[in-house]
Amino acid sequence: MDMQSRTYIESISTVEADFMQKVYLWMTFALTLTGFVAYRTTQSEFLLELIFSSSFGFIGLILAELALVFWISSGLQRMSSNMAIGLFLLYSVLNGMTLSVLLIAYTGASVASTFFITAGMFGAMSVYGYTTKQDLSSWGNLLFMALIGLILASVVNIFLQSSGLYWLISYIGVLIFVGLTAYDTQKIKQLAAQVIVESEVGRKVAILGALTLYLDFINMFIFMLRILGNRR
Repeated sequence: MDMQSRTYIESISTVEADFMQKVYLWMTFALTLTGFVAYRTTQSEFLLELIFSSSFGFIGLILAELALVFWISSGLQRMSSNMAIGLFLLYSVLNGMTLSVLLIAYTGASVASTFFITAGMFGAMSVYGYTTKQDLSSWGNLLFMALIGLILASVVNIFLQSSGLYWLISYIGVLIFVGLTAYDTQKIKQLAAQVIVESEVGRKVAILGALTLYLDFINMFIFMLRILGNRR
């Protein structure tokens, strides 16, 4: 390999690393914000009453979160990077309010230990997705179909209340989001070569990447907590 080619490859690697650093920083900030809001919600009688006094409050929050994810994902090209950041942080706040139910349902020690286990698994799979030479694009359709099946099974089990299906969904859910973490990390890394990191488009793509990995982490954590968590 000549000097020019080596310099080019090193330059690409630096751009990818810089872009991924921004993605992980935004994801970490959003997770911290979610955790803080979840804790503060459990300390507020007003918020607990507002969210959990009826099913409308909790369902309304979930619908608002789904609307925000759809808005960010589908309207990213038409919005500014500052607006994308604002919507992402708003989603993190609403998700913290929703996830406060986990802090109520499970012991603090099991939530903390499960969080660190999830962080370790997420980190390992993200490193794999970032460093592997294997093309993970074939995982995409398979994982997406598995995710649709998981959602349908979860809806069905709301009516069946089957403990066996509950545990099966939990374990499969962990596997799906473990795979999605590696797949999404590689996909986001590839986007770095298509944008100028410091540009308006680059900042928006970094936010979308952070949202994607944030969702992978949160969902992996929820399924892990169903398996490892100790209920109060």
